[in-house]
Amino acid sequence: MKFCLYIPVGNVTPGQFQSPAAVSEMTKALEQADIDACCVTDHPAPSSEWLHANGHDALDPFTALAFVAAASSRLLLQTNILVLPYRNPFLTAKAATTLQVLSGGRFILGVGSGYQKAEFDALGVDFHKRGRLTDEALETIREIWAGGSIVKKGMGFDAKGNEPRPSPEPQPKIWIGGSSDAALRRAVKHGDGWCPFFSIARHSKLNQDSGIQSVADLKNKVETILQARQQQNLQTAFDVNIAISSVDNFIHRSQGEIDQFQEDLRQLEGAGVNWITLKLPHPSRAAYIENVQWFAENFVAKI
Repeated sequence: MKFCLYIPVGNVTPGQFQSPAAVSEMTKALEQADIDACCVTDHPAPSSEWLHANGHDALDPFTALAFVAAASSRLLLQTNILVLPYRNPFLTAKAATTLQVLSGGRFILGVGSGYQKAEFDALGVDFHKRGRLTDEALETIREIWAGGSIVKKGMGFDAKGNEPRPSPEPQPKIWIGGSSDAALRRAVKHGDGWCPFFSIARHSKLNQDSGIQSVADLKNKVETILQARQQQNLQTAFDVNIAISSVDNFIHRSQGEIDQFQEDLRQLEGAGVNWITLKLPHPSRAAYIENVQWFAENFVAKI
């Protein structure tokens, strides 16, 4: 089992998380703790109502992860998740391959189609076309990364022999978020992995409905993906990364929480999961770093 921890660079607490020194210190703590990857999320223009009710801030994911890359040498870098319809696919492909090249091949592009209509409106993107825009972006990004001239007319672009570079080898992995039937199809067709989340009571109804409801639900969906890959003779490695909560885990750092998480790991591994994404408490930078060290001592060192 591998672990991905959110790095709380989106937290706006003054003097704690949003500075070069803070990012460097947290990154080094993650790497020294042998954490496999860190991730950031994507909200360029969130709804104020959502933000102040139960939402969260976010820095630009590519810029934030570039700072993390510069402060590390081994830590993998993941977007969890980047909302593909928000951006022209040529810009997404360029940002992703730039980060892949300059990080030495450590980038994982976790993507989804989004859910917050107010954010789509602010960015001038049709919310009701997000599924088609996501499919088009995935197809186009793969074509761009293959290298060569692109001749393609899309829903919001018209490439007439454009040749974006770099075309790195290996290409960044793409993990597909979401748990709808469409998301599962995308994971099979375009993905190197699947990265859904468990729904919890704190989520909005839309998030709850789009999340995984149980381990049994998760196992069924993993089996659906793997069977479809087998039918299409897709034999490359495929990752399953489940975000087990979007509320801070291990609030009390109690033995009960340790025992419960160990049982959760056993169940999730049995369902086909090989990556776990977690968010640790971070009332301050020092507390976050201490929690990273505690997590590593209790779990990473024992896997």
